[in-house]
Amino acid sequence: MSDAAVLYTAHQQAVFRYLCRTLGQAETARDLTQEVFLRVSRARVPEADPDGLRAWVFAIARNLALNHRRDGRVRTLPVAAPSSTPAVQELAVAMQQALDALHDLDRDVFLLREVGGLSYAEIAKACELSVEAVRARLKRARHDLRAALDGPVRVHRLRTITLGGDGTGED
Repeated sequence: MSDAAVLYTAHQQAVFRYLCRTLGQAETARDLTQEVFLRVSRARVPEADPDGLRAWVFAIARNLALNHRRDGRVRTLPVAAPSSTPAVQELAVAMQQALDALHDLDRDVFLLREVGGLSYAEIAKACELSVEAVRARLKRARHDLRAALDGPVRVHRLRTITLGGDGTGED
């Protein structure tokens, strides 16, 4: 099996999740995920340990996402699954809005860590930062997200308690 095939098998799902959350569009994320691995297959895979290769793949994904945003393509808010309750859908929208409000690099660092599962060192390589800068940006992103989501989460909890567990009012 080629290096590109191994990298695809190992990282395709995480790259797709990262791009979905970054761009807010599943179809665009699918297209860009394909583009990531097309570029991986065309490039000379660098000599690196598995963490370095993962960082390299995510750097390609991040750069494609940045180019997509820079080109001014419209972002849409993700739609929660049809079976989701309205309260869960509201939380999903609030989360996307909170992510959108973050500084681009803070958002990327946060999503690479929380959605992509990258280590601080891998994020540092993917974003061309120091590990200390990653740590600081991640701390700031988490703080800003907590502040932005405090109200929506509190409302969701009150609805769940008041309406009976699942937010629908049905027991």
